[in-house]
Amino acid sequence: MITGVVTADQEAVVHLLVRGPQQHEVELEAIIDTGYTGALTLPQHVIEALGLPFRGYGRALLADGSERLFASYEAIVEWDGQLRRMMVDAAEADPLLGMTLLQGDELTMQVITGGSVTIQAL
Repeated sequence: MITGVVTADQEAVVHLLVRGPQQHEVELEAIIDTGYTGALTLPQHVIEALGLPFRGYGRALLADGSERLFASYEAIVEWDGQLRRMMVDAAEADPLLGMTLLQGDELTMQVITGGSVTIQAL
């Protein structure tokens, strides 16, 4: 089970461990975004610090209707005690955890400041 908290800004956040190919790793706080269909976004400086290998470009349709080109990289994420190899998207914002990473899990939130967030396998 993965646990987190709902912040005063009403964001559901969890801590993730992300690893690069040379075993460099960083623990970070990711905001759960059910409107994001990818797995995980990371800022470019984190991608560079981890030495993540570039895997290509993709396009995203944003909530405002605009389309954006983004770079994708490969990372290893610790998810519920297991290491998962996955694609992460570069985005100059706080890390976002999307629906692809949540696939096969149950997400429960107490949507109050300090409320609990739990993610567990179905």
